[in-house]
Amino acid sequence: MEQQNDTRSQILTTGRRLTARQGYTGVGLSALLKECGVPKGSFYHYFASKEAYGCALLNAFVTEYGIRLQASLAHPELDARSRLFTYFEGWRTKQLSPNPEDRCLVVKLSAEVADLSEDMSSILQKAVSDIIAHLARTLKEGADDGTIAPFDDPKALAEMIYHMWLGASLIASLSHSDAALNSAMDATEALVPAP
Repeated sequence: MEQQNDTRSQILTTGRRLTARQGYTGVGLSALLKECGVPKGSFYHYFASKEAYGCALLNAFVTEYGIRLQASLAHPELDARSRLFTYFEGWRTKQLSPNPEDRCLVVKLSAEVADLSEDMSSILQKAVSDIIAHLARTLKEGADDGTIAPFDDPKALAEMIYHMWLGASLIASLSHSDAALNSAMDATEALVPAP
């Protein structure tokens, strides 16, 4: 059983690396399995289809990302506003990394899988909803603890900021420039002022 889990994990880890570089549709099963050193016929022992593999890949990423998200937005030694900006500074740094594996798969795959797979799209949508909920909670905590100026609707503000950062990440990928992400940080600072 341990060998089976190791092989499945190896396929997912290798798939994460290749998908970060080539996208989901750019990674063929033959290339993935060759890179892993796994016989082609055994893929279906671990995954019912390429879509099932894609869902497992996204679920693994979302779980890992959720742990990092919780650690940054619930950091016990920082006030809420500092936690929020630490999260976005980490986002900017990762999206500008020369290593594609550092970048967010939600950003990378959202447009690509939206029309390919309802199941994969649902996983990504739930991940986005969870991120926005964390951001909204942090914004409310900042208003409550006095580190963020009062505002009306934390969920609406969290959605607007997240959507802005998602768009900025796509533009940064297209332009190979940090300008859009720097603009997103400036706009976030304007939208979330200290009191």
